[in-house]
Amino acid sequence: MSQIIGKSDPGMIIATQPSLPLSLCLPLSLVQKISYSIMLNSLSRRCFSTRVATSPPHPWLFIGLGNPGDKYKGTRHNVGFEMIDAFAESVGIPMNEVHSKAVFGKGFVGEVPVFLAKPQTYMNLSGESAGPLAAYYKLPLNHVLVFHDDLNLPCGVLRLNDKGGHGSHKGLKSVIYHLRGNREFPRLRIGIGKPPGQMDPKAFLLQKFNVTARQRIDEALQEGVDALKILLSKGLVESSRRFNQEQKYKHLRVQTLPV
Repeated sequence: MSQIIGKSDPGMIIATQPSLPLSLCLPLSLVQKISYSIMLNSLSRRCFSTRVATSPPHPWLFIGLGNPGDKYKGTRHNVGFEMIDAFAESVGIPMNEVHSKAVFGKGFVGEVPVFLAKPQTYMNLSGESAGPLAAYYKLPLNHVLVFHDDLNLPCGVLRLNDKGGHGSHKGLKSVIYHLRGNREFPRLRIGIGKPPGQMDPKAFLLQKFNVTARQRIDEALQEGVDALKILLSKGLVESSRRFNQEQKYKHLRVQTLPV
């Protein structure tokens, strides 16, 4: 059974990081609430315009993890942001709003409402944005999908999982904490490979991709976009089964190749 994170006070998000831009710390605007209501009303009209009434599809919230600012653009730790950007561009959803400390966009993919977010809290505090977003839209956790980098997968290999732990990923750890300890949310893991030799993992995460790795990540982003479109039309179970089978063979092909 799906769990839903409750909404305590959706009208105000309290700023806890003084270094954040002021615009990310403002109260949630009435305009956003009205916009969401209009969006769902539009969906209801679509679904009930035919003779046979059908239930409107549940919205999805996609959250990409990363660090804000040009300094971190293109680094391994920011592939979650890159997946959001690639998907938004593919389906024509503009990322032109600010919501709950995140760069935000919303739209439809077919008949499915989709919300896209890139928390601007810095990676280790990602949950300060993800938790309020899930609560604001009253979404069941199985419709909150988090994109993040993964050191345990070869560069360019993806996995779509329905749940899991944080695996020492501090961004995921923060998301779990702000979802009241719940881990029952799906995630798209984006492989970046392990650091070479004795290299410090923190330095590796904040390093940009070399040419070979960049090509693999660009291919993976397109594969991820395609998988997400299938997820929205077919559901998580079917899409993850097909996608992970394909990625398993890719894993076998690339795990021994140099990066």
